[in-house]
Amino acid sequence: IKTNHSIQDASALAIFTPAGTIVHTGDFKIDYTPVFGESADLMRFAELGKKGVLALMCDSTNAIRPGFTMSEKTVGERFDAIFAQHSRNRILVATFASNVDRVQQIINSAHKYGRKVVVEGRSMVNVIGVATELGYIQIPDNTLIDIDDLKNYRPEQTVIVTTGSQGESMAALSRMAAGNHRKVTIMPGDAVIMSSTPIPGNEKAVANVINELELKGAEVINRDTHVSGHACQEEIKLMYSLVQPKFAIPVHGEYRHLMAQKSIAVSLGIPKENVVILHSGDVVEIGETGFDITDHVQSGGVLVDGLGIGDVGNIVLRDRQNLAQNGIIIVVLTLEKYTNQLLAGPDIISRGFVYVRESEDLMEEAQEVVDESVQNCLESNVNDWGKIKHVIRDSLSDFLWKKMKRSPMILPIIMEVDN
Repeated sequence: IKTNHSIQDASALAIFTPAGTIVHTGDFKIDYTPVFGESADLMRFAELGKKGVLALMCDSTNAIRPGFTMSEKTVGERFDAIFAQHSRNRILVATFASNVDRVQQIINSAHKYGRKVVVEGRSMVNVIGVATELGYIQIPDNTLIDIDDLKNYRPEQTVIVTTGSQGESMAALSRMAAGNHRKVTIMPGDAVIMSSTPIPGNEKAVANVINELELKGAEVINRDTHVSGHACQEEIKLMYSLVQPKFAIPVHGEYRHLMAQKSIAVSLGIPKENVVILHSGDVVEIGETGFDITDHVQSGGVLVDGLGIGDVGNIVLRDRQNLAQNGIIIVVLTLEKYTNQLLAGPDIISRGFVYVRESEDLMEEAQEVVDESVQNCLESNVNDWGKIKHVIRDSLSDFLWKKMKRSPMILPIIMEVDN
């Protein structure tokens, strides 16, 4: 079923089952004036509602925001104003590569003000290439130029459309901000339009990129340069009113977003006990008589380590994190098989903890601590290697914490020699 979103051909699904019809909205908003294509097919949703819908799985991303989501076309008007105000500056625009309508409006403004457009970032180039082939984007002749041709134009004659609006470390904008991009250098006076809002969790990365851009003298513009692709409260209410489901299953959002949509559903007359709040991985059985969460499957991130998939557990991750943050110290000693006499060592080997040549005093003190621990164990006739290792680890760990407030991984190794 046709819907609107920040990608082309966004669709909702009507899933027909013996138990009843399930409607899944997918990511959606209702845009009455889309840049490309038609508005959402509200009549089809109403038809399904008349026939009866068992459950509606509705996008919750903006369920905490009142009102309606603004039309994508409003961003085009803002772009025109920015282009008019910055007629003597080079303009860079960072947005999602998948947002073809946004790129179309950037190209429209660039053409209107006589600028050439460079598309930079692998995903951006790929998406725009495919969109052009399919006729989803209209680029006037002689508007698009190759990045290598930038040097042939004055800065105020160009616009660079790039990826990296979420602060991704390897995206084109991040590399430009850090001064690592091979073909584009940020210059004082550049106007950088951030045409997106940070996805929750990306705020710090985006702030870092903005700081680096402004340090280089660029003006960063992020006010009214983005509209969401997700439905706000009034559009969610409209969807429920059209579909009239028996059960509501809020999806796509954090828990607070799901609960916000639950409140919306209840306000529209859906019984509180008919709203199903699920956690990722829950298996729900649903029918006319009710629903039940019957199982839970593994979900979330799957760690890939070389050829191993999903076989790295919390203990291994904790050890690697400790190694990365604090380094490792290996204590090696050799004991005679029957007498437990010390034949060699203890020797201390350090990796990733301190640079040994610049910390000789510290390593000498650590050596004395280990020597004393081993000697005390041997004089006390401790034959249990596990206990000897434990004493070495504890004494060295206490010393290093008191001395440096650091806890490297300490690995005692005892070798046995038969004389």
